[in-house]
Amino acid sequence: MTAPKAPAPAAKPKTAVKRPDSLPVAAPEPEQIITSLKVTATGYTAGYESTGKTASHPEYGITYSGVKVRRDKNAVSTIAADPKVLPLGSILYIPGYGYGIVADTGSAIKGRKIDLYFSTTKQVYKEWGKKSVVVQVIKRGNGKCTESMLKSLGHAIQTYKTVPQHILEEAI
Repeated sequence: MTAPKAPAPAAKPKTAVKRPDSLPVAAPEPEQIITSLKVTATGYTAGYESTGKTASHPEYGITYSGVKVRRDKNAVSTIAADPKVLPLGSILYIPGYGYGIVADTGSAIKGRKIDLYFSTTKQVYKEWGKKSVVVQVIKRGNGKCTESMLKSLGHAIQTYKTVPQHILEEAI
């Protein structure tokens, strides 16, 4: 007579290991932080629900500063702020969002409020919503934001995963 066979071990559930698309950006170095501000942060899109413009409008997706809206977790995204609090061109680090440059204003964005750009309303609600957050200001803007500033800043962040001090002093 043969011994009874032991039950087969239960199969391990197959779970896919999700790898990040890229390495996250790093927060600025403490010596780079000019100030920290507690703000109410909401999300916006280029769409009608946020701007009143449809895709056929000639200024659809264009910020107050004239640059095109963008969201890039691995570089820099456009955000809106009250220019009396954060002038156009100001560079911020927003925990949970990444680096943002003030390129836009908004009729509802007054005082210590910022609006973070997302491509879709679904992303606004899923990824952000409305939060009270402490942001780090690493450069106060001079009232303008250009495509070349965005390109230079984005390239530096993609290269270094942060904003080197020499970039803040030279190109921005």
